[in-house]
Amino acid sequence: MTTPADALQAVSVHHAETLLFFTLLQLAIIILAARAGGILAVRWGQSSAVGEIITGILLGPSLFGWAMPEVFDYVFHSAPPEPMQILSQVGLLLLMFQIGLEFDFGHLNERKHRRTVMWVAGAGLLTPFALGFGLGWTVPAMQVPGNSALLTGLFIATAFSITALPILGRIMIEFQLTRSPLGVIAISAAAINDVIGWLLLALVSTLAVSHFQPLAFGLKIAMVLGFFALCWWGVRPLAKRMVRAARPRRGRFPPTLMGALLALIFVAGMSTYQLGIFAIFGGFMMGVILHDEPGLREAWNTRVGHFVTVFFLPIFFTYTGLRTDIGSLDSLEAWGWCVLVVGLATLGKFGGSWLAARRCGLGHHEASILGIMMNTRALMELVVINVGYDLGVISQEVFTMLVIMAIASTVVTTPCLRWWLPRIGHRLPAAVRE
Repeated sequence: MTTPADALQAVSVHHAETLLFFTLLQLAIIILAARAGGILAVRWGQSSAVGEIITGILLGPSLFGWAMPEVFDYVFHSAPPEPMQILSQVGLLLLMFQIGLEFDFGHLNERKHRRTVMWVAGAGLLTPFALGFGLGWTVPAMQVPGNSALLTGLFIATAFSITALPILGRIMIEFQLTRSPLGVIAISAAAINDVIGWLLLALVSTLAVSHFQPLAFGLKIAMVLGFFALCWWGVRPLAKRMVRAARPRRGRFPPTLMGALLALIFVAGMSTYQLGIFAIFGGFMMGVILHDEPGLREAWNTRVGHFVTVFFLPIFFTYTGLRTDIGSLDSLEAWGWCVLVVGLATLGKFGGSWLAARRCGLGHHEASILGIMMNTRALMELVVINVGYDLGVISQEVFTMLVIMAIASTVVTTPCLRWWLPRIGHRLPAAVRE
């Protein structure tokens, strides 16, 4: 005789199997589509990351949902989205550790590099912020009727100010810039820029819900700085001792060390989340504190790195693409405003970073390389604009304009690097040559 408990268990098992089926279906489509998009992007002279980003957008309502709505609903709306959300965030956390691990921050021991980082980070934040704020605060077409123009301006300003740290890092890895002075300056400036950007996002979000407390916000900044200090002077010596005892190298990654590192990355992500900034910064910080362990870097890239970029990252791109609808821009006037958004965002980020680099003594081509790398926004800024959209301070049209701006600023990065890098004597890797 079947009891109610048995029936409930059967229903639960069936639900779990159904959820697994649709999750596996989504993963199979995402991974294959991302690989195809990455290969096509490389053939067209772009970074593979750019192809994967655009593929993620096309798998959403902008193309797949528009062309085959019934199939789209079956694939992506037949099961809850939570499994894909979690997988995308875990993958991003691991990628940030990988990016932090790749960089040689020893270049910052030179005074001129520290000075350049601070100038580029400051100008790359303040200039686009000012332009974005002016656009959102003064132009009625950018505003939501009945809502605060001040908040709209602040959200657009924050979106203009963001640099896509994970995608920038991945593009720089492909161009073999990770251990060069310019690469370290760019990623350091972008990291500083983004930490401040996320704090601005927290501030503006708090203002939007009318619960802003200056003392609490100041305390949050102090806690973030304290976390970074604890990681560098407290966690770093212990982590390095653990790594050196395990002696990882290419082809050898002891399971105990891998498990301990994964736990450390996850705890760091939990910590930065609790501090009010995104979990990815915890992963990045763990990579930074171990960047000078070449054996660990080789072991990670050999055993884990490719799986992260092939499996986890496309999930993040596609999940974000599911929330984006390019078709919302349905008039010539709307596309005109979109062009203005892209132009001002580029002028602010590229122009501000270029001027700061020139002031610090860099040549035109070096300053241009820093400017174009700082202008790389990709999909990280969708975090900002999704918050603004959910709070009702930016419209659907403005949301779409900012998505297009993020993609455009990323698409131009690879051809510009290919043009400028040889002019400073940097040999292009075979994989990114024309």
